[in-house]
Amino acid sequence: MSNIKDIINRYALVPNRYTIKRNATIINTDDGHFVFKKKKTDSKTDELFKYLKSRNFSHLPKLVDNDDRYDIYEYIEEINVPREQKALDLMYIISILHYKTTYYKDIDEDEIKAIYEDTIKQIDYTYNYYTDIITLIESKIYMSPSEYLIARNISKVFQSLMFSRREIEHWYELVKAKQKKRVVTLHNNLDIDHLIENKDLYLLSWEKTKQDNPIYDLLDFYKRYALEFDFSELLKTYEDKFKLLKEEKVLMFVLMSIPDKMVFGKTEIENCRRARKILDYIFKTEILLTPYYTVEDIKK
Repeated sequence: MSNIKDIINRYALVPNRYTIKRNATIINTDDGHFVFKKKKTDSKTDELFKYLKSRNFSHLPKLVDNDDRYDIYEYIEEINVPREQKALDLMYIISILHYKTTYYKDIDEDEIKAIYEDTIKQIDYTYNYYTDIITLIESKIYMSPSEYLIARNISKVFQSLMFSRREIEHWYELVKAKQKKRVVTLHNNLDIDHLIENKDLYLLSWEKTKQDNPIYDLLDFYKRYALEFDFSELLKTYEDKFKLLKEEKVLMFVLMSIPDKMVFGKTEIENCRRARKILDYIFKTEILLTPYYTVEDIKK
């Protein structure tokens, strides 16, 4: 098995500087700068890049070489871009990725049923979890600030979950009437730092890529950045190139509307921050859904 020094010696490179960032090592040499990134055991980046290039998707870093332990890329110097612009650019790139790798396959009834049942379980579990929390809070004589915050807004939590419960039934009826489903190549690890901007746009970190419903890239990004970016604008940028189908959008909104669990920490300040973050996420999601549903639909 090769290590970085073996690879450097193989190419007769003379390193001047090493910089470690997460699971990547940047090496400055007289012949250029290179990024050595540790591979996952089943990673096949070279095959993936060949496929994406065959589909005319070119927003990829240059893969110089790879072996059983590392993918080796040319280093790309990043231009400083506002995060809001970077988020829009990322949505644009993902829309192109999905557009250029789309194909249709027969619907697997067992797969659809599994998605439906797993989502129902997730909704019911979260509903019961918050029911237990509010029951415990209301049994106390004095509430802590975080408990009071939850108690004041628990109806919003339950409204969001009931909306998801109703709409997953709607989604199930929609897909049962379909013969085909749309599949794309998902990046499956969207992070604002995985986009490098220079003369072109370069999308990094492809280790988790897979083939599936396009909504999962959007959902992943929303879960990470819902409170930082205006997702209505991001979704508009995405759909300018690649419009979601009705059943795709319904499932995405269902999954977006399931809030995270409130996990209590050691300090009350930490608990207040966590509760506020969950509630802000619920309010932000309701605003996002308003153009697609009436307020009454969401609150039913």
